[in-house]
Amino acid sequence: MAQQKQTVSASAEGGTASLHRTLGLWNLIIIGLVIIQPTAPMGIYGVISNKANGHVVTSILIAMVAMLLTAISYGRMARVYPSAGSAYTYVGQEIHSAFGYVVGWGMVMDYLLNPLICTAFCAKAAMNILPGLSYYVWIVIFAAFFTWVNLRGVKTSARMNEALCAGMVIVVAIFLVSVVRTVWHMQHDPGFFTRPFYDPQSFHPSSIFAGTSVAVLTYIGFDAVSTLSEEAENPRRNILLATVLVCLITGLLSGVEVYAAQLIWGSKPFPSNQVESSFALIARQAGGALLFQIINFTLLVANMGSGMGSQLAAGRLLYGMGRGNALPKSFFGAIEPKRRIPRNNIVAVGLFAFAGAGILEFFSSRLGGGAYEIGAEALNFGAFIAFMGVNAAAFVHYWLHGRNRNLSHLFVPVLGFVICGFIWVHLSRPALVLGALWMVAGITYGAIRTRGFRSELVTFEVPPEEA
Repeated sequence: MAQQKQTVSASAEGGTASLHRTLGLWNLIIIGLVIIQPTAPMGIYGVISNKANGHVVTSILIAMVAMLLTAISYGRMARVYPSAGSAYTYVGQEIHSAFGYVVGWGMVMDYLLNPLICTAFCAKAAMNILPGLSYYVWIVIFAAFFTWVNLRGVKTSARMNEALCAGMVIVVAIFLVSVVRTVWHMQHDPGFFTRPFYDPQSFHPSSIFAGTSVAVLTYIGFDAVSTLSEEAENPRRNILLATVLVCLITGLLSGVEVYAAQLIWGSKPFPSNQVESSFALIARQAGGALLFQIINFTLLVANMGSGMGSQLAAGRLLYGMGRGNALPKSFFGAIEPKRRIPRNNIVAVGLFAFAGAGILEFFSSRLGGGAYEIGAEALNFGAFIAFMGVNAAAFVHYWLHGRNRNLSHLFVPVLGFVICGFIWVHLSRPALVLGALWMVAGITYGAIRTRGFRSELVTFEVPPEEA
């Protein structure tokens, strides 16, 4: 995640330190796009295509509608809680602390699964470069590397992230030019250019929503804009606009990328052992071996950055839970004094990523998908709980308790909740089972610790980075 320089200023009257509001609308949009990354749909293209019978564009656009509605709810709630910027805070404050806990526990699932799916993806991408090493050797290498980097306290600067983002835009442009050149020399039937949106031979509503349940992963991270409320100029206006525009730009750019890919590949399914490399395979068909390696390497680097960042974030969240006594404080609430990092948690997340990537891959034939595919959908299980929670909180605050109601305060959160809920129930059976087991375990644990949620268990806020 990009780190924005924080300028501290003194209040003219009281001398109290506060964050300087320097981020304009465009700054917020750039930060959001850097967090999501321009290649977001490439890694999950094969998973969406297989589930949606080739209708990747349609799935991406439906997911964009759901995320735009949810983005409006996020932006509105950021006005009410400008320093919190978290779904569980919105739900806990507006509805009930127990529901806030449930949303927070779902978010913990996201934080833990993100390093897992990045480890699985990087292993498959690396096998395209050095196929002599097996998947299980690569997950050891990447899980160990991510852990080693985070144990050293290494941070990725905003400038490096922006440079990486710019490089990805260039790679996307090269890919699109290659597709145009390839399509120019192809034979086209009358439905060639509209088939990526709708192919009557393979279209089925249930498969579209199954694909959409994965396509939403393209937009994960848009809500991070709301955490910058205290550093934004005119946050009541710009946070809402930036959150919505980040979703819109991401959806349109992603739609162009996957539309171009579908023109080349069509609706052919990808073999289960090649689903992580799907976009690289399309690139090879459009631009040869060189473009294959460029796309493959770009996605490998992007997921390495995401893997390291998500592991550190997961370690920090577990530290916040340990510090709040939701988990054993002696282990999860400990800070390594030299580098001031939650060392135990970082190691635990690394071991979880390695073990989870290996176990899910081992049982992939029985579960009906690879480790990356199952992990991605299970991650969305928790994400959709958070999205539904934010829409519900916005409905309660602005419609049930609001003084200046208008129809958008009713329809936006209700439609956002319904669409997110409909997509949520169309997750695959393995993802629903894994998610349900996780939620039952968390709710049971929370109920026992709080005597039926009659006392506060934990505040799920990630503590700020110490200077």
